[in-house]
Amino acid sequence: MTLQSPRSQDIIIIGGTGDLARRKLLPAFYSLSRNHLLPATGDIIGLAHGDYTDEQYRELARSAVQSFAETGFEERSWRTFATRLHYRKVGAEAYAELAARPAKQRLVYLAVPPASFPEIVAALGAAGLAHGTRVVFEKPFGVGVVSSLALDQAVHSVFEEPQVFRIDHYLGKETVQNILMFRFANSMFERVWNRDGIDHIQITAAESIGIEGRGSFYEQVGALRDVVQNHVLQLLSLLAMEPPYSMAPDAIRDEKAKVFRAMRPLDPRTVVRGQYVGGVVGGQPVPGYRQEPGVAADSDVETFFAAKVEIDSWRWAGVPFYLRAGKRMGARQTEIAIVFRPAPLSFFEGCSVEAYRPNMLFIRIQPEESIVFRFMAKQPGPEMCLQQVNMNFSYQDSFMTKPAEAYERLLHDAMDGDQTLFLRSDSVQRAWEVVQPVLDNPSPVSFYAAGSWGPRESDQLLAPLHWAQQRAAGGPPPPPQPERRAAR
Repeated sequence: MTLQSPRSQDIIIIGGTGDLARRKLLPAFYSLSRNHLLPATGDIIGLAHGDYTDEQYRELARSAVQSFAETGFEERSWRTFATRLHYRKVGAEAYAELAARPAKQRLVYLAVPPASFPEIVAALGAAGLAHGTRVVFEKPFGVGVVSSLALDQAVHSVFEEPQVFRIDHYLGKETVQNILMFRFANSMFERVWNRDGIDHIQITAAESIGIEGRGSFYEQVGALRDVVQNHVLQLLSLLAMEPPYSMAPDAIRDEKAKVFRAMRPLDPRTVVRGQYVGGVVGGQPVPGYRQEPGVAADSDVETFFAAKVEIDSWRWAGVPFYLRAGKRMGARQTEIAIVFRPAPLSFFEGCSVEAYRPNMLFIRIQPEESIVFRFMAKQPGPEMCLQQVNMNFSYQDSFMTKPAEAYERLLHDAMDGDQTLFLRSDSVQRAWEVVQPVLDNPSPVSFYAAGSWGPRESDQLLAPLHWAQQRAAGGPPPPPQPERRAAR
């Protein structure tokens, strides 16, 4: 599908001078402009508490675009884009001015801490800005079941659900979107995409970076709220959903919601919470979490979280989903590993252990976007021995282009009113219900060295299996292959 320019509208960034606006939003809007994917008319208006003129704001935006735009900086394109940029100091006067503008439609992006959402929503409603507005909310949408429900009620007191766009930037990545195409357009995989063909599924969201000076923020969220409740569970829902009746936004979101309803709430006794201590990353010594600025000296906030998720559905009964996410891990890697059930018999007695390894499918989201299918092949030579080999698909190599940055696609869809890749109220609420038992009764944290693959307890979560992604990223070899499970 070729993207088209959305209809004319104003774009309002509340928090327009903050880190998110500078690193992601302004560069993404510039790239959309350069690719002729902004509305034909309408301005981009930044709102914040500082005192800026339009020209000063354009200089701030220019620096941001030069530093972070995926398409690179080009002077002619910048001049065209800059004419749309304006700045207003946030407040009742600015909201009244926005309401009086001739644009009949507007996109409002709340690039501010979630605690500010209710106040800003109320101000937008009081200024008469509800009609004709689509509003984008960053995650986390609440910090638990009760706060999420309260925020939802505050938002819906001003905006209808079709106006609300809860963004998760993972869903804008090409490989994440391709999960649906890969499953439902390739019948050979969809036929085994169930408890009969799949032994288990692993999802890893690993970052080598720490908290990057955001200690006070991270102390309030931790890995469970920051990554697992949204990014990782969203990936799981795409892997586990049933075929939708069409590609209409709510057809897809209906099937995702069914997955969340079928998930069992997490058991605090069977999850692993970890926190990094000092170690070595990329050859450089780094401090532990408790030594980071803004972090309490006795903090028990998790920087690593792992869990086993079960889905009570006909397709997935008995198939475990293993999830883990962490900071200061051995490599930056977001990857899904689908581990298929092994062959029931082996006719290759005497060959290496390679002959007993199951087929695996890796969906790699970052740092590179690719899909790898690992299967068995005969080794060259006279003997009948096997070896694992890879069949690789790379977006950049296959399409000779780099996938668009996730925020570009999501911002375009929000301007166009397409909610397919955005989170719906019922799914967000149920995701909180799934993780709430761990929030209410957190287990003690286990410690792991920065640059490792998490606490030792996370390996026991899968034992006698192993984390497939760890081995793919250069981790230690797996333990001996366990005995095969009895047929289900």
